[in-house]
Amino acid sequence: MNCSSVLIVSDDTEFARTVTASWQTEKHIPEITVVASDVWHPTGAAGYGLLIVGPVVEEKSREILAAACALSATAALHVASDEKQAAAIHADHPHLLVIPRNDGWTRTLIAISTEALRRVEAVARAQRAERQALDAQHFAILGRYMLQMRPSVNNALTSVLGNADLLLLEPGAISGSAREQIQTIHKMALRLNEIMQRFSSLATEINASEKESQSETEGVISTF
Repeated sequence: MNCSSVLIVSDDTEFARTVTASWQTEKHIPEITVVASDVWHPTGAAGYGLLIVGPVVEEKSREILAAACALSATAALHVASDEKQAAAIHADHPHLLVIPRNDGWTRTLIAISTEALRRVEAVARAQRAERQALDAQHFAILGRYMLQMRPSVNNALTSVLGNADLLLLEPGAISGSAREQIQTIHKMALRLNEIMQRFSSLATEINASEKESQSETEGVISTF
């Protein structure tokens, strides 16, 4: 979802033109898409940070407003023709933000829309930080387990290397093919030992990752 994008659904071209023109005077201009009610589809709105519903044909109004109320990650608001219509729509859809088209309605619309987009973006950042923190936690659990098992693995590798060295010191006691196999075992054990040595810095990396994720999460929460 593009958190800084706006979808305007309206059958009144002048309404869409007015809203778009009002945004041109702002410092931050979102990506704006305008569609009529006959091409509107609820699933399309999910890709936007904000849905603005303007004047639409009556037979489509109920469907569009119901879909707007059902959006979870997208902010939605409706611009009513007057105070009376705004009150009626709010009564039917109490969770939908409704703005009447009175004096200065465009300034109110832009101000509320800007705040709505900011909140949607903040929520998206918080969700990303939460997912990153969860991923970091999973990796941390795996990393701690590997660190705990490192001494046991090192002991086993030391035993394998030691016994392989002893066998290789007695060339006459083993056949040529067996010697090649022992050399392969010795080589792979050395490689595993090198990998285990890299885990020495893993604890530091895990702690740094956890602190970074925690700081990002706390920073996002503080913006609310």
